This record gives sequence, structure tokens and C-alpha cells, in this order.
Amino acid sequence: MTGEQPEKPKARRRGKPIEVWVSDGEKELITARAAEAGLSRSGYLRAVGLNYPIRSVVDLVAVGDLAKVNGDLGRVAGLLKLWLAEKRGHGAKAIDVDTLMIGFRDLQVEAREIMGLIVKTHK
Repeated sequence: MTGEQPEKPKARRRGKPIEVWVSDGEKELITARAAEAGLSRSGYLRAVGLNYPIRSVVDLVAVGDLAKVNGDLGRVAGLLKLWLAEKRGHGAKAIDVDTLMIGFRDLQVEAREIMGLIVKTHK
């Protein structure tokens, strides 16, 4: 062995390039939309031109944010439940707190349904 590193294979082009003439504004818009989809400009234009579905990375980030809010709602509801168990009738009517907890649970269900719809449409 001579200790020489083997040559790395050169990257092959996917195929033949297609020139597309666009204005500066159009190029910026294409670049922004490609970034939202997590694709290169070339990959984005290929997907659009071949009518492949474009999945937005932004939507999936929103699902993550909704999941955090959903967790926060669960923690607040848990604290309210603890408060009800220990201080029932102190500071607020128990029925008002129960109504608030039901509202939190309804919000959690709604958030989970929205997250499911977003994820399902991005598969």
C-alpha cells in the first residue's frame, strides 16, 4: 500500500439542464419557495414542472409549535385539576374551573386534529 487515498468519484449530473429565463424578482420568489419546501431551486422547479407534490417545511414547523402549545394546555389543565383537588371552592367557583378545564381539553382535541390534517396532507 502506498498510503494514497483513492479518488472520490465525481458527482454526476442528474440529467440535462434546462434554461429558464426569469426576472430578479421571480428568481427571489422561486428561491424563497424552494427554501420553504426544503429543496434546491433546481429540485423545486423539477418538482413543479413534473407536478409532484410540494411539501412545505414551514407547515411541519407549525405542527411542532402546535404540539408544544398542546402540551402547555395539558400542563395547565393538570394544575387546575390539582388546585381543584386541594383548594376546592377557594378563589373561584368549582363549576367555573371545571368549565375552563373542559375548554382546555376541547382545545387539545382541536389542536391534535389540525396537526393530524397537516401531517396527513404532507405525506
